[in-house]
Amino acid sequence: MQIPLKLRNVTAVNKPVIAVLAAVFAITMTSFVSLAASDFVGTWSVKDTAGQPFEITLLGDGMAKASRGEGMVGTWKEEGKTVVITWNTGWTTKITKENDHYKKTAYRKGQPLDGPPANSSDARKAK
Repeated sequence: MQIPLKLRNVTAVNKPVIAVLAAVFAITMTSFVSLAASDFVGTWSVKDTAGQPFEITLLGDGMAKASRGEGMVGTWKEEGKTVVITWNTGWTTKITKENDHYKKTAYRKGQPLDGPPANSSDARKAK
């Protein structure tokens, strides 16, 4: 039995689409698993620019929230021994593992991340 040309074209188009969807799914799952397995996931005790304590919570889905300010939320990604948090306020925070402890550095909106931070403090994983 011969497959009609119309059906053969549908199959030919669907194969590349299925391959692309499978690749996107694999990349998404790999990214999610790497975030969920990160040692950085959890709640961190740090200090702000005025020396006041607050907490940063890094969720396994790449989202971040802070107990400082109303609605301070953002996203985070791991870069080696550092996690980089991009906040909705425009600030960027880094938590870096340095030997046997962690350090938090914070950068104002537009401030270069490879220069001196606006603020730094110890970071301790609370939960």
